[in-house]
Amino acid sequence: MAISPSSIDQVVPGQGAMAQPSATPGRAKRRRFRFMANTKAATGLVILAVYCLFAVIGPWVAPYDPDARSGDILQAPSARHWFGTTHLGQDIFSQILVGTRSVMVVGLIAGVLATILSILIGVTAGYIGGAADEGLSALSNVFLVIPALPLIIIVTSIVEQASDSLVALIIGFTSWAWGARVLRAQTLSLRRRDYVEAARATGERTWRIILFEILPNLTAIIASGFVGTVIFAVMSEITLAFIGISSISSWNWGTILFWAQGQQALAQGAWWWFVPAGLAIALLGTALALINFGIDEFVSPRLRSGGRVRLRTADGRTARMRVGFTPVLAPVEPVPAPRAEVGR
Repeated sequence: MAISPSSIDQVVPGQGAMAQPSATPGRAKRRRFRFMANTKAATGLVILAVYCLFAVIGPWVAPYDPDARSGDILQAPSARHWFGTTHLGQDIFSQILVGTRSVMVVGLIAGVLATILSILIGVTAGYIGGAADEGLSALSNVFLVIPALPLIIIVTSIVEQASDSLVALIIGFTSWAWGARVLRAQTLSLRRRDYVEAARATGERTWRIILFEILPNLTAIIASGFVGTVIFAVMSEITLAFIGISSISSWNWGTILFWAQGQQALAQGAWWWFVPAGLAIALLGTALALINFGIDEFVSPRLRSGGRVRLRTADGRTARMRVGFTPVLAPVEPVPAPRAEVGR
């Protein structure tokens, strides 16, 4: 049964029978903060803000010196030591607080650097085309096959005191190629759209077209690349510390796991030595993933309104919209009229 568009009203819960644009200041203000109203994005931002706060004030609010030894050897979590102690009596909670700065610095610096490089190279290659596209694509292919971890191992073996900033720069400079290729492919698709052609026909400058017409449509891809790079950088930093490549004198979550593995914490039943660090890593990854999901729903109307929008037909029936499905209304079978009995 075909349904004419004029016979369908879009019904959004909480906005009346007909979804009309509202000019009231209150609703306009709510639209500005729609991203923060998303539960996933808000939860991820809160968790990430807590991590950033601990990265800044962690060494100041730590109850103990992470290197200080005491007589409380391999003590389980208690009021005195919230996350227990190590084989030397060191406070694990203080080690996690102090080590948060190293992890966040490496993750954020590498993520920002790789994202900037992928945007500059990928979008430029996709929009300009020609010889510039060929050259930038060849550069991306070269960096695509450069392994980050072996390069970091080589550099840290040469440099005596490899700082967190150096590790972050190496990860950032070797992790932008894949994101650049994805952005190039999407830019090739967007540069021939009608609104881009219209902006070009009106004489808009190239940088304005890229900044205001193309980049807003690449927000979800850029955010996904940033989240992926941050997660990769965090895991690389922790892995290097866990296998003893980076300096074990500075604390991070990988250093805690390194000493727990070296002293056989699992065999001794000291679960508190490695579980808190593992939960900190998992919670950080969850926060970044939630932010990515929130951005996807914010930039995609189908994801934002999936399952909450209904269609109303002329006869009063409704059909709920679902992402990936087209509502199909079954035709109403006519009810046969009762046959009049003919008296004999």
